[in-house]
Amino acid sequence: MCGLEARRVKRLKIEFLRRLIGGILLVSLISIGFSRPVQEYIALPEKVTLFEGQNFEIENSVAAYAGVTGNADEKVKIQQAENAMKLEGSRFGKDEVVLELAGFPVKKVDVNVLKDFKVIPGGQSIGVKLHTVGVLVVGHHQVEGVERTVSPGESAGIKVGDIITSINGKKIDKMADVAPFVQQAGEDGSALDVVVKRDSGNFNTKLKPEKDKQDSGFKLGLYIRDSAAGIGTMTFFHPETKKYGALGHVISDMDTKKPVVVENGQIVRSTVTSIEKGADGNPGEKLARFSSDREVIGNIKRNSPFGIFGALNRNIENGVYDKPMPIALSHQVKEGPAKILTVVSEDEVKLFDIEIVSTIPQKFPATKGMVIKVTDPRLLEKTGGIVQGMSGSPIIQNGKLVGAVTHVFVNDPTSGYGVHIEWMLNEAGIDIYGKLENKAS
Repeated sequence: MCGLEARRVKRLKIEFLRRLIGGILLVSLISIGFSRPVQEYIALPEKVTLFEGQNFEIENSVAAYAGVTGNADEKVKIQQAENAMKLEGSRFGKDEVVLELAGFPVKKVDVNVLKDFKVIPGGQSIGVKLHTVGVLVVGHHQVEGVERTVSPGESAGIKVGDIITSINGKKIDKMADVAPFVQQAGEDGSALDVVVKRDSGNFNTKLKPEKDKQDSGFKLGLYIRDSAAGIGTMTFFHPETKKYGALGHVISDMDTKKPVVVENGQIVRSTVTSIEKGADGNPGEKLARFSSDREVIGNIKRNSPFGIFGALNRNIENGVYDKPMPIALSHQVKEGPAKILTVVSEDEVKLFDIEIVSTIPQKFPATKGMVIKVTDPRLLEKTGGIVQGMSGSPIIQNGKLVGAVTHVFVNDPTSGYGVHIEWMLNEAGIDIYGKLENKAS
């Protein structure tokens, strides 16, 4: 035991001396003009996550002086280039490597290698049909009664953006469900027992219809809506589960500006008929129609800040990339050239050049993770840049799906925001870290 303890103490002393010399070397490099590269080297992440076969590159001039030590069981292979180090995931598992300077350890990096994961990118123009939970209140109007002019709904405390989910104990699914209750209550002279859903929670209120002296009908003094429709772009689908993501941003009601609370919905194919070109201060728009066959190609189960999500009825093709493609995590996305898949005429998906101007390696789900700029002369000539209806167009960089187009800058239609694909996959209920969830289903 004493021999073992002595050897352990000796190893600790050697390790301490190595680190001390490594620290002296770092100080020396700083003193001869390597201050910023050394700081970047020290600030390298302590944890790195990557997929099998993918590389994490450390582009740093100090890396030329550096070495790496790690396990020799090939869970993680380390390759050193002249001015870059690469941590390459070759097998599913975890490992750690030690970054060295002139043979002395200065930084330990935990490497988590994920099992290979791929999805099929989209780019197709899709028609979106949403059905809300209950009926959405989008406005008030005054009812001119025999003795007074009033909005009964407003008097009952119902606000724009509220959702009527139940009347007299019966669930309300669509606008047609409301009229019979209103007519019966009007004839009886009674008030309706209404359940209203609001951001702060559900509440009950009494709502007595008012008789309109113009047409003798009974009115609530509310404008209501039970569905929404529009167009967007498919971002990806998972070939094994058929789960998909599209749009890259939430669908909000055009009147209330609030997110549409989805009961259910469908996506169908759509055809782009023309383009309203964008200009400074006036974002353009894709004009499209639902395809003539109106074939439903999937459902909609979730409308979130990251887009719409559900499951396809079958695989769909874009004619450009129809085989599964690896993805990039947010920290793997780089500034520089990239491409998007989108439709600008009829239903033909094409590839266009863009530039990723900036990207944030987000640790938690967040929108607007990238700033992008359209550089392709063909797309600039056709659309002026990013236009409405292009939201969801997949962004591809170095053979990987990295995100989706989400917003255009009003004062510069050539530029806009993108969301990292990592967070859209999370919202779709696909856990790229090893298991499938049921979030969107």
